[in-house]
Amino acid sequence: MLGLRFSVRSLLAILVVWLGIILLASPAQAAGDPYVSQYLRVTEPVAIDLDGNQTRWFAPDDFVVGKRLFENNCKNCHLGGTTLPNPSVSLSLAALQGAVPQRDNINNLVDYLRQPMTYDGTEENYVCRQVPGSWLPQKQVEKLAAFILRAAQKAPGWGTSDF
Repeated sequence: MLGLRFSVRSLLAILVVWLGIILLASPAQAAGDPYVSQYLRVTEPVAIDLDGNQTRWFAPDDFVVGKRLFENNCKNCHLGGTTLPNPSVSLSLAALQGAVPQRDNINNLVDYLRQPMTYDGTEENYVCRQVPGSWLPQKQVEKLAAFILRAAQKAPGWGTSDF
């Protein structure tokens, strides 16, 4: 009888620890990123333009992942959506819309990240590094693009000298 009680207590303790780990790693926890919730205004799934005709839904944790990817890979040149090597071309929504082709949707921005071209689309851009699929899988680069687009839409000062 004593062995059975010990086993039940052990199982109960394991269950409590396991539930705690799941709750801490849940998307609701990821949505707690203050920048994503306050400045991007994302607390539930958001539709982002996929290709000019369709949208795709991105969850709050997708924006957290995109933000992390941006911070780790893009922030040195694009702090706050500016473009330090070429300040006249930022990541503001107006600048993304003015590019050729427009970079204001997921597919076009991902295409740009995979093969950077100059703002007018006439030649390769060697200043911005290429993001091959071997470095970032498609889902990850889409989350990065979703973060950039949402920041361009909602973050105060994104892509401006006021950031």
